[in-house]
Amino acid sequence: MWRLVFPVLALLLLGASFFRAGSEAMLIAVLLLAAVLAVPRRWAAQLVQLGLLGGAGYWVIRAWEIGAQRAAAGAPWARMALILGAVAAFTLVAALVFRSERLRRFYRPQPSAAG
Repeated sequence: MWRLVFPVLALLLLGASFFRAGSEAMLIAVLLLAAVLAVPRRWAAQLVQLGLLGGAGYWVIRAWEIGAQRAAAGAPWARMALILGAVAAFTLVAALVFRSERLRRFYRPQPSAAG
């Protein structure tokens, strides 16, 4: 399951950002999402994908905020925007790994007991 390295790294980056910002609730949410990766159900994969999509949005918003602050201060902002844009793109790609056949089989829906 080496493919899960990408979502785990993306979640760790998000967690580190929330930790640095002092947002304990969001840090706990990200850690819970990482724990959900171990649940072999379709809803777990979908929940993590949704969290990663939200994380990519978070990186875009942070890049915009920091860029505006730097531009207002007359400081360079292009390199920061490039870095956070790459992190947002990485987070989006991490959400796509769940489309691989191997991970689809792992997170497959379980047969119902009634059928």
